[in-house]
Amino acid sequence: MLYFITGALGHLGYNIVLKLLEEKQHIRALVLPGSDITPLKNPLIEVFFGDVTSLEDLNRFFDLSNTSFKYSEVVVIHCAGIISISSKYTKNMYLVNVDGTKNMLDLSILKRVSHFIYISSVHAIRELPKQRVMTEITQFDPKFVYGHYGKSKAIATSYVKEYYVKGYPITIIHPSGIIGPNDLLNGHTTELIKNYLNKKMSTRVTGGYDFVDVRDVAESILSLSKLKKYGFYIVSNRNIQVKEIFETLKKISGRKTYIKVLSLTFVRILSPIIESYYHAKKRIPLFTNYSLYTLSSNALFSHEKLDHTIFYQPRDLEETLLDTANYLISTNQIQDPKIIQHIKEFTINRKEKKPL
Repeated sequence: MLYFITGALGHLGYNIVLKLLEEKQHIRALVLPGSDITPLKNPLIEVFFGDVTSLEDLNRFFDLSNTSFKYSEVVVIHCAGIISISSKYTKNMYLVNVDGTKNMLDLSILKRVSHFIYISSVHAIRELPKQRVMTEITQFDPKFVYGHYGKSKAIATSYVKEYYVKGYPITIIHPSGIIGPNDLLNGHTTELIKNYLNKKMSTRVTGGYDFVDVRDVAESILSLSKLKKYGFYIVSNRNIQVKEIFETLKKISGRKTYIKVLSLTFVRILSPIIESYYHAKKRIPLFTNYSLYTLSSNALFSHEKLDHTIFYQPRDLEETLLDTANYLISTNQIQDPKIIQHIKEFTINRKEKKPL
């Protein structure tokens, strides 16, 4: 098989690449022009520079004329997208998330690839009242989801769904909040973990969300691909409170400094000011009105359908955070030698199943 991966340097895309390399699979990776492709240097990977909004770029990406592969041997995994916690409308996010998805799907259908896998999001699913568990749905409407990111994913998912209904071999994946190692671009959650371990964070908020290990998502996608399972699948874990995340990080790192706890209501009042400040500094804010809303929203997502389809067992939070911490150490992003040493000792003790 030949796997087309868009967004191959993104958090999920890169973890999919790593899993495919373990299986000695051939990969064609699409990355943005100017990207550092050092992590993709491998004989099994053919790298293409391009943008999913450019049909010219995508026609080059899809061209198999100089290969021995047939389109019937191609699996497209469309991960590319702009994930944003910003409360503000950005045209580029809709261009990439909506038009880019349409371009990828249209070409996949035209070329008759064997399987098209679209990475949507649980944010595309209409939120139910508190305490009600959300399962897979087949109708997506931007009017019923919160925030521009969720709306853009709902529009794109609705488009992909229309072709699934027509009988095309399509799988739509709805991951919950992705966390975990190998985040080359340091997304929002990775940056929070990094700041905590580097003692650059003195406050946190309340609330929680369903956070799932990126490797669980990657492995689920590949399992569904091998089984040729089509349709909609939520890939989630469980509702995890922010308090549990930081208590686990404290346990892993041995950090002693007390962290102040701010209520979501209080921070939400200040969020417009915080967001404007970071925007002026051309930096990504750690908290926005959208991210704060997410932490207070209903995050009960069922992965029962996935459980019944593959042998799905999400990793525990401690493993995810420990592996993320070790990844940050391996990439020289943690400075405190005491914290580094504590994480290393904790890792050894965990492997030996001994209490620290």
